[in-house]
Amino acid sequence: MSYFVIFHEEARRRLLALDRSVRGRILNRIARMKIEPAGRHLRHGLPYFVTEVGQYRIAYEVDETEKKKIIQFVGDHKEYAEWYRSI
Repeated sequence: MSYFVIFHEEARRRLLALDRSVRGRILNRIARMKIEPAGRHLRHGLPYFVTEVGQYRIAYEVDETEKKKIIQFVGDHKEYAEWYRSI
């Protein structure tokens, strides 16, 4: 079953700020996320999942009733650590 992918505005801004080659790799991974089940949970008690693309992380929420994945964060592992501490 296919999922609809939506970007949070901050995640979209971060993605567009990345180098074109990195952005391409991340967009390819997001395209695969449309047909794959959710990845690993970020942390118990939080609704986020995370997937990795080299040194980059994609954090997202899954809405199974509407079959959509909402991307909340895209960035490298250092930015991810900051984002992770802020939630």
